[in-house]
Amino acid sequence: MILFLHNRYRRSGGEERAVEDLLWLVREHLGEDAELLQRDSALLGRGRATAGMLGGGLRPEEVARAVRRTGARIVHAHNLTPSFGWRSLAAAREAGARVVVHLHQYRLVCAVGICFTDGRECTRCHGRNTLPGVLHGCRGGAGESLVYAAGLALWQRRVTGLIDVAIVPSEFAKRRLADLGVPLPETHVLPHPVREFVAHSQAHAGSYALFSARLEPEKGLEVAIEACRIAALPLLVAGAGSQRRRFDGAPNVTFAGQVPEAELASLRAGAKLALMPSRSAETFGLAAAQAMAAGLPVAGSQIGALPELIPPHWLSAPGDARALATTIAALAADPDAGEQALTTARAVLDPSRLASELASIYASEPRR
Repeated sequence: MILFLHNRYRRSGGEERAVEDLLWLVREHLGEDAELLQRDSALLGRGRATAGMLGGGLRPEEVARAVRRTGARIVHAHNLTPSFGWRSLAAAREAGARVVVHLHQYRLVCAVGICFTDGRECTRCHGRNTLPGVLHGCRGGAGESLVYAAGLALWQRRVTGLIDVAIVPSEFAKRRLADLGVPLPETHVLPHPVREFVAHSQAHAGSYALFSARLEPEKGLEVAIEACRIAALPLLVAGAGSQRRRFDGAPNVTFAGQVPEAELASLRAGAKLALMPSRSAETFGLAAAQAMAAGLPVAGSQIGALPELIPPHWLSAPGDARALATTIAALAADPDAGEQALTTARAVLDPSRLASELASIYASEPRR
C-alpha cells in the first residue's frame, strides 16, 4: 500500500495532474493499492497557511492515522507546503512508513517554486538563505513573502533529514536543486508518466498551433503570440491566468479558457503543433510530454529540462519570437514531425518502464 500526500495549489496545474498520473501508474502498472491524502491551499485560509508554514505543518496525527489505517509501507509525498510540512513526514516514519518525497519544483528553497521573479530567472535564494524572496516580494506581498521565507529557512533541513529517498522529474531538476544548496539524500530521476499515446499522428492535418499552460509570465505567451504572427499560423490558447486580459483580442489568437482534459485532448487532435516557449527553467514540461504523446511536434525553449524531452532542432532561445517562428514554420511544413514526436514520447515516457523504475525506488534500501 502506497499513501500519497499532496497539498494542492490555489490554482491547479501540472503538479496536480502529475500526482493523478503517478497514482494511476502505481495502481495500474505496479498493481498496488494507493490512496491520496490531499489538502487544498484554496480552502486553507491565510491564517492556517501561516500557522502551517511557521509551525512545520498541521495535523500530523492525520497522516499517522492514515498510515496505520491503510498499512502503508511507503508515504509518497509531493507538495508539502503549507499544511503538511516536516511534522507529517515525521509522523509517517513514526507510524512505520518509509518516506519518498517527489520534488516537482524547487519549493524547498524557492517560495514560488519555479525560480522566476521580476520577469526573469532567479536563483538568488540559496540553501537556507531565503531573504532575497522577501526583498523581491516573491509571494506578491511583504507579509506572505516573509512567512514563506521564514518557514523554508526554519524547516528545510528538518524536511530533508526525514526523507528516505527523493525523486525529481529530470536530470536538470536534480542539478538545479544541488546548485541551490538543498541537502537531499539519495535522489532518483523519474520522468512524469503519460497515460495514453495515439496510434498515429494526425498533426499534418492540423490547422493551428496550440499553447496549453497557465497564463503567467514564465510561460511565454507573448512570445507564442508574436511567433505565430510572424509564421502566419493561427494560435489557440488553453489555460487561465493573469496574462489573459493583457492579450485578449489579439488578432489570429483564440482563447479557449481553462478546459477539462477531454476537451484538451480534442484541441490537440485538431492542432498542427504545440508550443512551449517557457521563460523559466521547467523541471520537466508535462504539457510538452502530453502533446508529443498525442502526436504533436513541440516548438519550445532551450531551457531547463525541455532539452531532455524535445528534440534539439525544435528548440530556440527563450524569448526569441523570430527564432521560434522559424521552428514553427519548419515543423508545420514537415509531414513526419508528428510521428517523430510520438516516437520520442514513447521512448522517454513508456509507463511500463517508468513503473519498473518506481518499483525499484520504492524497494531501495532505507537511509541509515
